Amino acid sequence: MYPIWPKTVDMRGETPTLVPYFAPQNPTRSAIIICPGGGYRMRAWHEGEPVARWLNTLGITAFVLHYRVAPAKHPEPLSDAQRAIRYVRHHADEWGLDREKIGILGFSAGGHLAASLSNLHDYPAYQKIDAIDEESSRPDIAILCYPVITMLEHTHAGSLLCLLGDEPNQEKRELLSLENHISKQTPPTFLWHTADDQSVPVINSLMYATALSMAHVPYELHIFEHGRHGLGLAEEEPDAAKWNRLCASWLQRQGYGKR
Repeated sequence: MYPIWPKTVDMRGETPTLVPYFAPQNPTRSAIIICPGGGYRMRAWHEGEPVARWLNTLGITAFVLHYRVAPAKHPEPLSDAQRAIRYVRHHADEWGLDREKIGILGFSAGGHLAASLSNLHDYPAYQKIDAIDEESSRPDIAILCYPVITMLEHTHAGSLLCLLGDEPNQEKRELLSLENHISKQTPPTFLWHTADDQSVPVINSLMYATALSMAHVPYELHIFEHGRHGLGLAEEEPDAAKWNRLCASWLQRQGYGKR
């Protein structure tokens, strides 16, 4: 377990960490940082370690990010995500990784954090403190699983409350509505969602995919007809569980994992 901040930084009782899962065989020297969901209130275990173990089977090293959640507010989760990818890049040679094959994967609110990192990697979420912060915080690819994308009309109310508080101002809501910040710097992205998701409306993924298309950013989108929110690897839903295989194929085409 790697604390991503120096001890001199006051985390107010929180200790953001990266939990490593090194792939025994990693021919492409690739890595993916996982952001579990939980509405910015908690971090769901089933969207962390099991997903890391699955990535290991593909020949990809994984890191589960324990980012700050409520009572922490923006920009603290984004600070942790920026610092995490810089931390992995800084140690890439030591860990046998390719500095240009470090991706981000997120579920639900963790998907919002992953999309935030994809588009706000240059946002000054914190003051630089050491050599690690000279590294880029832009992920090379992104995987967004039933993500919260917007903080406007179609948002997830719990994520909005925990991230921005009771009365968030319009400026912050717009800043963290990622469908409005996609650019040519946004990394290639894989998205999946279920059409009947009752917690995070599928329009979140549809809006993001539309914006990616408009910006000519490569992406792949899969919408499955049925499945509750928070499926993780979706072992209980045979149709939605196809995302594993589809994502593995996409990752291979991006140059990640076993050839």
